[in-house]
Amino acid sequence: MADRLYDYLYGNSGLSHVEVPLKTIYAKVDGELLSQLRDKQIGYYTTYYNAGNRGRSHNISLAARVIDSKVVFPGESFSFNRTVGMRTTKAGYRRAPIIVQGELSEGIGGGICQVSSTLFNAVDRAGLTILERYSHSRRVPYVPSGRDATVSWGGPDFVFRNPYAQPVLIRASAGGGRVYVAIFSSESIHYSPRVVPGMLKGLPPEVADPNQR
Repeated sequence: MADRLYDYLYGNSGLSHVEVPLKTIYAKVDGELLSQLRDKQIGYYTTYYNAGNRGRSHNISLAARVIDSKVVFPGESFSFNRTVGMRTTKAGYRRAPIIVQGELSEGIGGGICQVSSTLFNAVDRAGLTILERYSHSRRVPYVPSGRDATVSWGGPDFVFRNPYAQPVLIRASAGGGRVYVAIFSSESIHYSPRVVPGMLKGLPPEVADPNQR
């Protein structure tokens, strides 16, 4: 096919058109697979935030929607940065407090590290293989010490691999001051869960939204 295309573009064959062959590509994830992967919950985690902080709440909800319903097949890796993409105003993210080199600042997409941290703890509890994780340069209040996963576009990422023989499904939601991430798979999965410290239900202290009146 490539030879015919080059001949059409640069050759002297006199062809007025080129017929492009069609190839059927089937969806890798369909409704039948998703229904099977909802059978067994193998990991979960919940964190809390101040729903009154509008910019941060918006970013958290947006990032949670992006990772929701993602399927990771056996042997595949999941990258938070690749999945969520660049955090820009065009993508719908807003300015909110962030941590840069140990100092509090403000930037586009502030708050999504709470989503990546909640995902990390759910994934770790499910016994999946953590390939890449970084902690913030200062303590964050929404997870126990050492249980966070900071991310930034072009910088730290959170990456894990599915070591099991069955695909896993990520379900994520955020609203009303709560982030919830659960990991599901089929009934036939053989997995090795880990013990992960949970968070007490309650609102952690956080930086006030400077745009909030």
